[in-house]
Amino acid sequence: MRRDSGEPGRSAVRQGVVLAGGYGRRLRPLTCDRPKAMVEVRGTPILRHQIDWFAESGVERVIVSAGYLATVISDYLGSRELPLRAEVVVEERPLGRGGGLKRAARVLPYPDEPWLAAYGDIWTSFSLSDMCAHHERHAALATVALARAGAPRAGVECDERGRVTSLASAGSPRPRVNAGIYLLAPEAVDLLPDEGDHVQSTLAHLIRTRQLMGYPVDAPWRAVNTPQDLAELERELAKPRSARTA
Repeated sequence: MRRDSGEPGRSAVRQGVVLAGGYGRRLRPLTCDRPKAMVEVRGTPILRHQIDWFAESGVERVIVSAGYLATVISDYLGSRELPLRAEVVVEERPLGRGGGLKRAARVLPYPDEPWLAAYGDIWTSFSLSDMCAHHERHAALATVALARAGAPRAGVECDERGRVTSLASAGSPRPRVNAGIYLLAPEAVDLLPDEGDHVQSTLAHLIRTRQLMGYPVDAPWRAVNTPQDLAELERELAKPRSARTA
């Protein structure tokens, strides 16, 4: 299976969704006055990093699914010059990750085209054009990026064709994990729940029907869930680029 080394490239995907509605309780006190996606990494909010990365890959429009302290996001986006058009969709009540994805996807500007989705706590940068080509080549309903796990844990398992067969397998000596970056066909929107999480519903269905492709990524990747995660990421980013693992 082809792996992504992190080289930049232009994507054929024009639109994306960022999930930024979480409370980020494990990141407190950093999230007492801002959503998790607005926590800064070396002076740049995670959300801004993702927007810049998407734009570099050719994405034109991003829908940000917000909830907790949504005005912090809308105020930031409204006061900055951005490389793409970003719109905030606010959940009046928590819908869960699956519900948030579906609600945001319903207002994407190109409903008949594929779309990217990202969890709002992910810091990474790899070629979305290569991921798009992988997705199109296999004609799956969804593709999920698979990153190297930083610590021993259950990982994602794929079959010989690269289709995901399990999201939590303990059998791999060098496991890959769900990187929180997806590429989805327009038809996948209807498979998302109106409320609740998408992992046990939508992803489980896609795995059963062999419609979830894995896309291995060897580029630096980090999920920022705790102050320790943030400190480790900032230490990595302070290193020369050739020495980074995040």
